[in-house]
Amino acid sequence: MKIVLFLSFISVFGLHSQDIQRDAKLMDQAKKLSQKFIITDGHVDLPFRLKITNFRMEKEYLGIPYQTSTGDFDFVRAREGGLDAPFMSIYIPAKTQEEGGAKQLADSLINIVEYIANGQPDYFNIAHTPKDVESAKKKGKIALPMGMENGAPVENDLRLISYFRKRGISYITLTHSKDNKICDSSYDTTRTWKGLSPYGFKVLDEMQKTGIMIDISHVSDSTFYQTVRYVKVPVIASHSSCRKFTPGFERNMSDDMIKVMKKNGGVIMVNFGSTFLDGNIAKYNDSLRNIYTTELAEKGIKEGSDEAKLFSDTFQKNNPKLYSDVEKVADHIDNIVSLAGIDHVGIGSDFDGVGDSLPVGLKDVSDYPNLIYVLLKRGYSDKDIKKICSGNLFRVWNKVLKSAGR
Repeated sequence: MKIVLFLSFISVFGLHSQDIQRDAKLMDQAKKLSQKFIITDGHVDLPFRLKITNFRMEKEYLGIPYQTSTGDFDFVRAREGGLDAPFMSIYIPAKTQEEGGAKQLADSLINIVEYIANGQPDYFNIAHTPKDVESAKKKGKIALPMGMENGAPVENDLRLISYFRKRGISYITLTHSKDNKICDSSYDTTRTWKGLSPYGFKVLDEMQKTGIMIDISHVSDSTFYQTVRYVKVPVIASHSSCRKFTPGFERNMSDDMIKVMKKNGGVIMVNFGSTFLDGNIAKYNDSLRNIYTTELAEKGIKEGSDEAKLFSDTFQKNNPKLYSDVEKVADHIDNIVSLAGIDHVGIGSDFDGVGDSLPVGLKDVSDYPNLIYVLLKRGYSDKDIKKICSGNLFRVWNKVLKSAGR
């Protein structure tokens, strides 16, 4: 965990020694709270990262999640940061909706998570409920609940919802980057259904009957409003941030949507990606890409060549990307709390899913204490932080399970 580095980052603002001592105490408290409270993270893209690296389904899988220098997640760093329940993202790319194979890919990614847990039972447990997470915490293990990112594997068969619930899926993100058979995507301007499809309403019914949480990250605004008006359970945004800080970025949630989430009883779990946190950073980095492409063409350098690699290294050194920071993550939490209250916010980092765009102070799963430190500094109580770490999500998760039981 980069706490010393983070405190050095704070100290550049010229804090007096008394302030530094106070901050050191707050950081110590943050570290203790990170170990005391259950920390859930709504979205970690480990399974797909392992899948695309083409590891064989043998020994390689057993060692990677325990400790590795690659990616954002492993057991050692998670324990250091206090992470107890990262939702393993069963990510299904939109192209499978046209090419086929969505269900097969979902099954293969679930197999990877099961392989990790079964192969390293001293460190990991599959989790289907909050009770499973609490049990794993007591045993010093990391729970691995799963969420399916994109409902495409449901295909045209509602029975598959129950099938995937039995396989361990605890939430389904209704779509991803393209409109699918269920609903419209925030990234897709086609607006196939102008919200939910007729089949999408049936999917919502089945998810509620089965006890799978409804995830409205990635959906269009119309899909969001239709969903929350229709369902009888609270929903989640497993990895979304506030549109207030990224104007025009529909993937994030508007202030009105956040207020509606309060009425629904749901939880917004803040995404850590820099482009989700600050619209100005996205504009700046986009401008760098345009400049890079133009200069490459002007110099007649071919993409993928050794010369292009050398030029890229020099360009990045002279034109470094901008990153957001942990303070901005806290700004998003502040905004949600001001609009909806402390009961409707959580953490959905998107670790292993947003590449190198992670903010200063939150570069991997060892860094959650840095966020807790900032929240303590802003006046959040221990009770507030417990709710943000897991209490709010557990409330929704338990309510969805209880409703299904009825």
